[in-house]
Amino acid sequence: MDSHGNSGSFLHRWTRSGDAVHAGLVVTLLIGVWCTQALEVSVGKVHFVEVMNGSSVLLPCTYSSCIGIKNLYFNWHYNDNGTMVKLCEAVIPAEGVEPHVKIYHDRLEFVGSSKDSNISVLLWNVTFEDEGEYICFARNPKEKDRNHSAVFTLIVVDQLKEVDNTLTIIIMSVVGGLIGLIIIVMVIKAIVVHFLNKAQEKNKECLVSSSGNDNTENGLSGSKADNKASPKA
Repeated sequence: MDSHGNSGSFLHRWTRSGDAVHAGLVVTLLIGVWCTQALEVSVGKVHFVEVMNGSSVLLPCTYSSCIGIKNLYFNWHYNDNGTMVKLCEAVIPAEGVEPHVKIYHDRLEFVGSSKDSNISVLLWNVTFEDEGEYICFARNPKEKDRNHSAVFTLIVVDQLKEVDNTLTIIIMSVVGGLIGLIIIVMVIKAIVVHFLNKAQEKNKECLVSSSGNDNTENGLSGSKADNKASPKA
């Protein structure tokens, strides 16, 4: 009886430990799903742009969240040699509701839209002092204040570098020449084949006519021979 009781107790403990492992796996899976749904902001695949002094530039930024947003807070900062200068900030109450953006920079304009999950800004009349890192930040209270940021680098120059397209032009010229040569060869081949076919047709006609003539001549000579042979008989 004791042995059966011990084995039953062991099975009970094993079952409980198995439930614990199963519960741990479920929690891990839920955490993984939560991480894939977490808030994320992005400045695009290219994290920098080079612009001319005196021009305007778009500082791009978008946000995404699989479970949606509520009272999403966002802002833009400029990294001024280690000092973070706030450029603008706002709260998006819900999806599709446009925010009231507070601007703290006289040459900055908000050009985003919550309908497109876009929180981009436009910087006017860029100067060399504007060069540096711009940080887009967002926080979503619906995800227990999950937050995320992305950095976009601005490079200001006197003039944009001219792209040397010489190699591209050479390659395109060679490819175009090869294509043209192939077309010419195909046209010449078609013409030659056409004339060869014509020549073969003429040769066939000549052979047919000559064979007909031979048969006619053979028939006539045979008839003459028969005619001469009949009187002798």
